[in-house]
Amino acid sequence: MAFFSIIIPLYNKENFIENTIQSVLNQTFQDFEIIVVNDGSKDKSEEKLLQFKDSRIQYFIKKNEGVSATRNYGIEKANADFIAFLDADDFWHPTFLESMYTNISKLPNQKVFSAAIEFETSKKVISAQYSISKTNDDFEIVNYFKASLKETVLCTSCSVFHKSIFEEIGHFDTKIKSGEDTDLWIRIGLVYPVVFSWKVLARYIYDPKSLSKDKRLIKEKMDFSKFEIAEQTNSNLKRFLDLNRFSLAIKSKLAGEKTLFYNYYNAIDLENLSWKKKVLLRLPAFILRILIFFKTFLANLGFGSSVFK
Repeated sequence: MAFFSIIIPLYNKENFIENTIQSVLNQTFQDFEIIVVNDGSKDKSEEKLLQFKDSRIQYFIKKNEGVSATRNYGIEKANADFIAFLDADDFWHPTFLESMYTNISKLPNQKVFSAAIEFETSKKVISAQYSISKTNDDFEIVNYFKASLKETVLCTSCSVFHKSIFEEIGHFDTKIKSGEDTDLWIRIGLVYPVVFSWKVLARYIYDPKSLSKDKRLIKEKMDFSKFEIAEQTNSNLKRFLDLNRFSLAIKSKLAGEKTLFYNYYNAIDLENLSWKKKVLLRLPAFILRILIFFKTFLANLGFGSSVFK
């Protein structure tokens, strides 16, 4: 049995899947299986994938059901005790699995592991910024909510989980069409700490065709209502949720969804926001678009990686 099961959901990623698979095959730690689940791709993704002849690649095809169902399918097929996700347009640096294995060996009682990431845009590669105090050069054991006030320390291309977590916490929520990963990270963060490596070991590739960029899905974003009771007694969770509500409120305003904007806005404790964010919430959409353009320009120059966090 392999040490890691690597789950790659595949949907119309013909321009990326070769680099993604190759980044796994190039790992310095080689004890793994790769589970690729084709979620009804209509491009040449399958043709590109089948060029690889490595016996560790398991390939499954199913009808299109969305990324949550696809990842859940992969979890059920996984044989290893530790599961890693990798999106079909992202890739790992060569020592990702070796670093995860090292930390797992050092901390056998921990079940959630992750590493720092970088973003590749059409202009520049930018390292993510985290809300964590660095106490050593290796790793930190952190509270997910405290550590994710800037960039999340868990993502689907930088994290490893013990398989038992999914038996306890559950799988990706198939009812959520956008933000399903955040929903799962919150549920995990309520129970488990995260072992976070400072090494930049994964790269997120900006794909403008990605579903996460589809503005039409704004109405299908998660609303955090399932955590209303928990946030009343967990201040770290409450602040984390309010920052995410802020981001979604801004996106709702930009999309012209006034009712949705107020749904997010009214749930925010404004004490959890900086004065800049409070001002942004009051600005009209056309000014926000100008600010986004300017902030994106700065991000492409390497000054920050996100627009409203």
